[in-house]
Amino acid sequence: MGDARSRFAAIVAPSVTRVPLAEAALWIAAEEYPALDVEAYIDRLDEMAEVVRPRLASADTSTTIDRFNAFVFGDLGFGPNEAEYNDPRNSFLNDVMDRRVGIPITLSLVYTEISSRLGLPAVGVGFPGHFLVKWMGPSEVLIDPFFRKVVSRAECLERLKANYGPQARLDEEMLAPATSREIVVRMLRNLKHNYLGRGDWPRALTAADRALLVCPEDAAELRDRGLLYSRLECFAAAVRDLERYLELAPNDPLAGEVRGRLPDLRREAARLQ
Repeated sequence: MGDARSRFAAIVAPSVTRVPLAEAALWIAAEEYPALDVEAYIDRLDEMAEVVRPRLASADTSTTIDRFNAFVFGDLGFGPNEAEYNDPRNSFLNDVMDRRVGIPITLSLVYTEISSRLGLPAVGVGFPGHFLVKWMGPSEVLIDPFFRKVVSRAECLERLKANYGPQARLDEEMLAPATSREIVVRMLRNLKHNYLGRGDWPRALTAADRALLVCPEDAAELRDRGLLYSRLECFAAAVRDLERYLELAPNDPLAGEVRGRLPDLRREAARLQ
């Protein structure tokens, strides 16, 4: 775990301009799979790109997208793991590549990592509740790698209303390209929630730890890590995180509840000194 965590920390450090997504995702997985050969999986992505490259030569944009989709979803067989959506393996890139199933964000990651090796303008989009891919250019095309299809803005709006109510509106920002840091943090949040759902507090804590390596001042992650520390009876660490969370987000909807818990946590921390 130590080497995987240090390698991950190095490539997501605040001084790094662009986080290498596939490598970051694989170092996340390497904490669960200590023998994981990160370079071997990166090589496999390279190989996938080289297989499809000749099929895309001289094709127009529409044909390129159709052929690329046919390759990723047809030839390679990547698709949704609907039956086991909350399985943590869906957040580990090596598992997704081996099993050819995943959740929207990891399937999108495979899609964009192959396309980037071909110089294609496909980028990840952090659409609320369901990660997407967007082909940039004059004729924007949205792809849902989970359902393996092209989607329209009207369908995106329908999904928003289904998830957030009839008052939901589609803002342009919802379809903006996600940064590499945003993608890594979103992957780790998915993993954290998977572990929380299983009552696996130590693994949920490791996911929060890594998210804070990517974005050290993320108030929500500090709050969640502080609450996990509290659950694990690491009271001094809980107090540090929760106090910092309140400094960063004093008006957060959960701030009042956290303020109410802090006196007891401080007493427990003092008792254990």
